[in-house]
Amino acid sequence: DLVGGPPPRKFVCPDIMALGGLAGINCHCEWGLSGILVGAVVILAAGVFTALPVFFDWFAYQWYYALCWFWFLLGVALLVFGLIYECMTYKSAKAREIEGVEEDGSGPVSAPTPYIMIQ
Repeated sequence: DLVGGPPPRKFVCPDIMALGGLAGINCHCEWGLSGILVGAVVILAAGVFTALPVFFDWFAYQWYYALCWFWFLLGVALLVFGLIYECMTYKSAKAREIEGVEEDGSGPVSAPTPYIMIQ
């Protein structure tokens, strides 16, 4: 462009972006693992908050028990859906080493020879 200004934006398909583009194109979200971890934390938190009326007789109201059950069931749902998602969308590791070639082109890259001191 001879006039100057910013380069034109490239169209990016929102189907391949997390949250329809809100998380950015480079967000490789781990939905399964996140669901498992968040579900476990919510279940543990619901257990701690349920212990308050059971052991200390604080907040002994019916609506409080209903909220504790709601949070517990939400944690279970997140955990189960996280496990299902993780099992259904298994991907191999992304941090694999590539096969390199020596600078002179003689073959695959090898580790450097250790230095041995001559006595």
